[in-house]
Amino acid sequence: MQSKLGGFMESKNYDVSIIGGLGHVGLPLGIALAQSGKSVLLIDINQQAIEIVTQGVMPFVEERGEESLRSVLGTKLFVSSKTEAIAEASFVVIVIGTPVDRHLNPQFTAFRDLFDDLLPILRDDQHIILRSTVYPGTTEKVKEYLRAFGKRTKISYCPERIAQGKAMEELRSLPQIIASFDEESFAEAKELFSVLTNDIISLKPIEAELAKLYTNVWRYIQFSISNQFYQIAVQYGLDFYRIYNAVTYKYPRAEGFPKAGFAAGPCLFKDTMQLAAFSNNSFFLGHAAMLVNEGLPNFIVQRIREKHPLREMSAGILGMAFKANNDDKRESLSYKLKKILEMEAKRVFCSDVYIHDSGFVSSDVLIDSADIILIGVPHREYAELNIPRKKIVVDIWNFFGEGGAI
Repeated sequence: MQSKLGGFMESKNYDVSIIGGLGHVGLPLGIALAQSGKSVLLIDINQQAIEIVTQGVMPFVEERGEESLRSVLGTKLFVSSKTEAIAEASFVVIVIGTPVDRHLNPQFTAFRDLFDDLLPILRDDQHIILRSTVYPGTTEKVKEYLRAFGKRTKISYCPERIAQGKAMEELRSLPQIIASFDEESFAEAKELFSVLTNDIISLKPIEAELAKLYTNVWRYIQFSISNQFYQIAVQYGLDFYRIYNAVTYKYPRAEGFPKAGFAAGPCLFKDTMQLAAFSNNSFFLGHAAMLVNEGLPNFIVQRIREKHPLREMSAGILGMAFKANNDDKRESLSYKLKKILEMEAKRVFCSDVYIHDSGFVSSDVLIDSADIILIGVPHREYAELNIPRKKIVVDIWNFFGEGGAI
């Protein structure tokens, strides 16, 4: 046996192995299953993440994640970089997404390459569960691919539905969708996830794949509507949030109306483009949402340039993560804003309380040095900041409650 906090027991039979087990989806699931009594092996090739997790430290921000990790690490939860260890598990959970290429088309190659590696290891009595968002038809394609090589392994699609940072709570509070090709597979998957929730929804695999895409695309479109409304108000010199507050105040039919702000991250944009590809690029609403959301940083800089001599001024971006109170910078539009400002402003400063990239400065240094301060993402810690009135603040989120006008 390797060390208690790292590796795996050579002779151990695991209930679940999770490939991609140290990411935002795999690690919370593994912890939750281990807390529920399952023996779980997390498999990941990220050596830095392995070193961090085996010390009982979460590699990303997750509420109650670290205390939960330490409660099961080395007793019910184990970590390894050895893919062949999945041979000792009943369930093999796959946590890799289907990315889009530079032409915004989905790619199946990641799954094909993974299963090429797994073919010599997989047993027919095992059950593969695809967990991440996938292009519609991927689960069926995986089944056909394995059957072509004589593998009779059970396959189900059980999408994650968590909000990043809230996984430990939502894995138990949200219903779980399970999509299998036969009743026996469904019963097995249901038994596994029933240790987390009794609220189980049964769908066909392609229905479940679309349900996951619809969820993310719906949010992306909602954000784009608010961002379009925001731009319309600003173009007419109006305070969007005076209108927004009037619309949403004690009006239940506007409860789902989000505030304006950067709609980013590793899922929403990508999944909208996957749905567009699945609809033969006739999903014009999705493409329009993409143009609005991805165009918001350009709109902001253009408005600043119209009102201020931006080339003679220093700009600072507070918050570089893709969402508030989180350390995930994947596909963050704050970085897109940074690139645009670097072409337009005299100097650009960046700061984030959770991310420490090279060249970042503290919030205080940024406030002192920048002529224009842009709120990239409204981390809760920024509520305590003291920004002098002479500074120009661009707050599209209305975090400071002074309107989002530019």
